[in-house]
Amino acid sequence: MARSGLAGAARVARWADAALGPGRDGATADGKATLSDATAERAARDLGLTPAQVRADWDTARLAGLIEVHGDTARPGWRLRAWDRDDSAVLRGWVALFDAWSLAHPEPEEHEPAAVAEVVSAMPQVLSFLQLSAGPVPVPQLLDLLQQRVTELRTERCEVDYVSRPHHSGGPPADGPRDDVSRAPGARPGLGTEPRRPRPAPAGPAVADAPLEPLLDWALRALASVGALTYGDGQATLTPLGSWAVWVKLEQICVAAQSPAGNIEQGAEDMLRGCGRLRPNAARAEYRAWLAARPVGSAVTELIDAARGEDALLRGLAFEALRVVGAPAEPEVRAVLDEPTLRPYALLWLAEHDGADPEDAHEVLTREEATWLWVDTAAAVADHGEAPLLVRHLESAVQPTVPALLNEVRAVGHPRTVQVLVALAAAHPDPALAKAVRRAAFQVHTGG
Repeated sequence: MARSGLAGAARVARWADAALGPGRDGATADGKATLSDATAERAARDLGLTPAQVRADWDTARLAGLIEVHGDTARPGWRLRAWDRDDSAVLRGWVALFDAWSLAHPEPEEHEPAAVAEVVSAMPQVLSFLQLSAGPVPVPQLLDLLQQRVTELRTERCEVDYVSRPHHSGGPPADGPRDDVSRAPGARPGLGTEPRRPRPAPAGPAVADAPLEPLLDWALRALASVGALTYGDGQATLTPLGSWAVWVKLEQICVAAQSPAGNIEQGAEDMLRGCGRLRPNAARAEYRAWLAARPVGSAVTELIDAARGEDALLRGLAFEALRVVGAPAEPEVRAVLDEPTLRPYALLWLAEHDGADPEDAHEVLTREEATWLWVDTAAAVADHGEAPLLVRHLESAVQPTVPALLNEVRAVGHPRTVQVLVALAAAHPDPALAKAVRRAAFQVHTGG
């Protein structure tokens, strides 16, 4: 269903990828890969569509992440690249469109923006009710639920203290929070996970008296336009795809609410530090909760930034969290292959992502990369582990003997080599081996 619903958007996105790329003849006259009038007309001719259909499919492709627009440049998103081989990319694209239903089908201009914002905020509860009903629901019943939820929202909003100067009108205070209640471009209302919008002022008489029936009609038509439900004959029913999406949203909310270590509100670095004290299964649960509470794109960027820091433990944990992310992290992981600090971790992540057994994934590393990773892991153990664990770490080296390991460790040039060797010498119970390791540390320190 998702592939069928997004087929037109995928077709326009592929056309744009082929026709509008840098240096191609299909670029627009000003050299910018944007959908100008001329481009829309050319796409319509090439695809056998009308310009209006092309623009509609283009907008859907943007909302679904098949096309990413950066300033005046458009480029294919990772979901388009993964479209033919990854069903999860298709489903994520459709969920993104589902989240953006109010942008996919803009509301009529005659409605008060504040009333529209209230209905958008209330629709997650309406969708949850439709999902629990598992069948057609009469529109009057949905209207009653919507009215109840809007009343609750207005009550909650009026509990906020407003500091105002004396005023004589019946409208909102002249001072206090002043907000733009219109939705910003790109905002994607979701099921209980809407982007944080400015809080509107208390509803004035015009908003409070605004009839909700036409707004509910608009919302249901908008959700029908993205394939989330069917609407007609005075009732609405979630499609199987819409029911699945609502269930996924509810599951995400539950996962986010069950953060075992309470790190869900922390930044990536602090969250990873907290997970360093957890067992692997508990850490993965924490990663899932943390990821469920934020957009996947910004979460991946945060984890990559944390991995670039000096703490080797956070580097390893960041890539464990990226394993929980899965396919959406692939473009950013590939992008760090040229960074020596992250390359071994990225190669292992990509090998496992492509289906390699985790125990065999290390075979993708060169000898130098494996040695660098050994030193980096030893640095994490030295900083956060116990001496016996550092001694046991010797067994994981690819080199058959300690002298061979020391020679290659000295050559690989890891910035923590001296500290690792000193810590290993202090921890090892064999005096002769400890002496050899100290000598290697001294040679690295003096450049010998």
